[in-house]
Amino acid sequence: MSEDKKAVVDINRSAYDFKDIENEKDFYRLKEGLTEETVLKVSEEKNDPEWMREFRLKCLKLYNEMEMPDWGPSVEGLDMDKISSYVRHKEDMKGSWEDVPEDIKNTFERLGIPQAERESLAGVGAQYDSELVYHNIKDEVAAQGVIYTDIESALRTEYADMIKSHFMKLLTPTDHKMIALHGAVWSGGSFVYVPKGVKVDIPLQSYFRLNAAGAGQFEHTLIIVDEGADLHFIEGCSAPKYNVANLHSGAVELFVGKNARLRYSTIENWSKNMYNLNSKRAIVEENGVMEWVSGSFGSHTSYLYPMTILKGDHSKMEFTGITFAGKGQNLDTGAKVVHQGVGTTSVINSKSISKDGGIGTYRSSVVIQSTAKKAKASVSCDSLMLDSISRADTIPGMDIRTDDADVGHEAKIGRISDEAVFYLMSRGLSEEDAKAMIVSGFANPVSKELPLEYAVEMNNLIKLEMSGH
Repeated sequence: MSEDKKAVVDINRSAYDFKDIENEKDFYRLKEGLTEETVLKVSEEKNDPEWMREFRLKCLKLYNEMEMPDWGPSVEGLDMDKISSYVRHKEDMKGSWEDVPEDIKNTFERLGIPQAERESLAGVGAQYDSELVYHNIKDEVAAQGVIYTDIESALRTEYADMIKSHFMKLLTPTDHKMIALHGAVWSGGSFVYVPKGVKVDIPLQSYFRLNAAGAGQFEHTLIIVDEGADLHFIEGCSAPKYNVANLHSGAVELFVGKNARLRYSTIENWSKNMYNLNSKRAIVEENGVMEWVSGSFGSHTSYLYPMTILKGDHSKMEFTGITFAGKGQNLDTGAKVVHQGVGTTSVINSKSISKDGGIGTYRSSVVIQSTAKKAKASVSCDSLMLDSISRADTIPGMDIRTDDADVGHEAKIGRISDEAVFYLMSRGLSEEDAKAMIVSGFANPVSKELPLEYAVEMNNLIKLEMSGH
């Protein structure tokens, strides 16, 4: 064994070994704080190849040198010295749902994961805290050559070179401090490869549950949709509420090939103590299509701006999203797009709802480079405030570097019409139900883009937010 590798194994166990989570004897967590020893311990647990271990250490160095971004809401309440970077169950990931530990299985069954897999999904990955606890793909989808597995296992297969050539090439550690943090302590997540010309008829889904108090979740999702292929991928997220800060700093990298199509749908239902500082980015080749569908609920503070690089000529992007900010929430969300190819098209439709003093901010960036002749970009953002103490802001950015482009932007901010509420109440609805119906109608452009069962889930989340739960 080399001296470097021996150093990883010989970390001071009394200072950096795992300790039991209170009342959860079957779990281990790394002690709070972020040090070189912490990163090395995560790397050891992951059985990283040498290049990944060195990459983590470089990311840690960048993290320590960088300041927090000067955009977005304050994250002063987030103290990394009180966040555990790694929490896992003592048992390994399972390929059979029946083999998943009972306590974890019960949590996911309450969330409806196994039922959704049976009825409407081509495959499921379930992450609990820092580790995938279950991953499975239907035989008929695997027979098409589709790869859907946890990214850590894929690093030890014939796909290792493919992952190495794509991993954090879109989201680079120098982008900003939270991406550098992710690169240092990332754990869990999924790898998907859809071969040339393969169309996956029903969605794949990964579900992320952060269940430990005072912990961080740093999953990495890498999806490659090859030339002419087609995929719908669904991401679900949730967490219980604690009286201490939790952190979600995942990363999503999407590669959409020539004439390929990828739809990436997200329903996030984080708890109100969560700092959701997530990063997502896609690059699209010639005639490729990237579609984002996003529903953001919960979390104390959010930074979430999926970015698309329209590299190939005539490539397209569409973003449809909704955010609901309630009491004590500051949700800063939107989308970014960079037009590089000729004849590229982007459409952004964003909606936000704020209630009980919540703050909803729409932040966007549209860049049309000089090479993007005949580009078209359309941005529409609507905000609905449900009372006089809530807030909605719109911060659009436009950087147009060619005269041969068609760009439009519109924004509307308003309140629920008293006349509409009165009308619905005159038809027998309570005031609460009337307002909930109006809000559901406002959110309809997003929910109609989701499969039926996920649209129902989103509408139920809106009803819960409206009732103050």
